[in-house]
This record gives sequence, C-alpha cells and structure tokens, in this order.
Amino acid sequence: MSSYLEKQSSAFRGTLASAAAKLSNPSSTSAGKATVLAPPSPSPSAASDSTTPKRSKAGAAGAAGTTGSALAESSTSSHVPFSQPQLTGYGAEVKTQMTFAVEYLKKKADAKSMTDIIDHLSLRAYGDEHKRELAQGLRGHPRVAWTPDAALAEQTWRSGIYKYCPVIRDVYDGESLLAHLQRKTDASGLSVKDLKDGWPDCEATLAELEAQHRILVVRTKKDNLARAVWLDDPSLHHRVQPEFQGMWGRVPLPSIDDMHRKLVNVGQKPTSEDPLKIQQAAAKPKIQKKRARKGVGKATNVHMAHLMQDYSNLRR
Repeated sequence: MSSYLEKQSSAFRGTLASAAAKLSNPSSTSAGKATVLAPPSPSPSAASDSTTPKRSKAGAAGAAGTTGSALAESSTSSHVPFSQPQLTGYGAEVKTQMTFAVEYLKKKADAKSMTDIIDHLSLRAYGDEHKRELAQGLRGHPRVAWTPDAALAEQTWRSGIYKYCPVIRDVYDGESLLAHLQRKTDASGLSVKDLKDGWPDCEATLAELEAQHRILVVRTKKDNLARAVWLDDPSLHHRVQPEFQGMWGRVPLPSIDDMHRKLVNVGQKPTSEDPLKIQQAAAKPKIQKKRARKGVGKATNVHMAHLMQDYSNLRR
C-alpha cells in the first residue's frame, strides 16, 4: 500500500516540475504565434521589475515588422489620415446642417445651388437620402426662397437655387430704406435688429441719413447704438440762431410749486403730483401694521383632557 502511494506522489511531483519549467521558459512558445500577434508593451513598473520575463530581440523585431506592415496596408487601402476624422465641421444631424446652411446663405448675397451648399458643408460622403432630406428642409424653411429649374420638367433634390430671405426684404441702401419707410401705413418704427438681418453694415448709412434729418433714430443711452428708425422730413427742421437761444435761456421760469398751483387755478391738470402732498407724505411717519394672530386650531386630544388637569392643590 505504501509503495502505491509513493508512486503516485512521485508522478505528481514530476508533473508539477515539468509544468513549472514550461511556464518559466519563454522560448517554449511557438515562433509562429509570436509573429502573428504583437504582445502589448509593458507598463513602466513592469519594465523596471527584474522578475518580469523578457522577450528575445528577434521575436520583438518580427512582431514590430508584422504590425508595421499591417498598419501600412490598412492606411494605403483607406487613403484617410488617422490624425483627422472623415466628417468634421457641421455635425451629422440634418437639422444642425440646415442651420449652418441658412447661415451660409445669409452671408452670401447671391443665390446658391444645392451642390454649392453640399461642398460648403462637406457632405459629399453622405448618401443621397441624407442630401434629399436636407434639400426638403431648406425648401420649407421660412427664411429660404427656393427657385426651381425651369429647364426641368420634374424637379429633383439637386435642382434649383436657394437664396436667403431677410426679415425686411429689398432694403439694402439708404434710398431703399426711405422708400420702405414711406410705404408704411402706420406710425410704428422700424427695428434696427430686423434691418440688420438683411443689411448688416447699415450703421454708417443710418448716421448719414440722421445728420441730413431724413430719418429719426432712437439710440441706447449706454452704447449710443441705433435701436429704431422713423421717417423724418428735412423741411421741418429750422436752425435757431444762437442769439435767440441765449435769450430763451435767460427767461425766468417759475418754480415747480408755483407752476403746479397756477395750472390748477386755470383748470389744467398737471402731469406731476402736488409737491406739497409729496412733502407731507414724506414727513408722515409710517405706522407698522401688527400682524394678525393666527386662530387656534382644532383640539384633537380631547380624550386626554383629564390627564392635563392641575392636581397640585390636592397635595398634603
């Protein structure tokens, strides 16, 4: 019995010794596997460790050569640089590209074809279905005017030209601005923000027309920027002589109190309040109102009233 156990123990020890020798010997791996797959580069901590097994120089060189040839074949087959993605600049969604297409048409005064828009957005790599959806979206846009091709009996997504339509159309210089203001049937002003949508550099022309008293311009107090425009008549502008301006400045004006009193005496309603009432209201002290006390809520512990009684008078 003991001899049988000794044979089994010796066989087990031999098996462990052979397995440990195979694991510790890096040359036991096949050369073919080493050339097909390049092992990952060790980390700095593993490279500095003395116990990490090292590959032979021939195996490393072969793996590097195989990997380099594979990368070279992939790069020559695709002809696309790896440092730059294939689709960049204007997003992949149709609505995003349509926004950039409208901005492109807004900057260009002349009409553009669908081919020009595709080249500007770099959409040649996309399919025809994507381009057709973009063309349909631009044709239905409220700020884009699409003119079909008269030479074609049936229109396609490639046909026709596109042009941007500003909020205020046909206003691009001083004369067209005056003509547009004369055609207005109400007394509302013209927003400069809407005017710049189709005429971005209108500030200089507005300042020139304002100096000629042909338009009235309302400007902001902080930056003195034009905000709204009305039509003006230069024949109504009269220059006042400096001597008369000086005489007007020397005319004594009544005080605010007297002016209010005189307007009331003649039956006129002043636009401002009586200064005496304002002074009396300022001198009167403010009475702080007392806050109303909240009502007592409904008692919910009526069944415990006998426990809340005071029995201190019953003490001996």
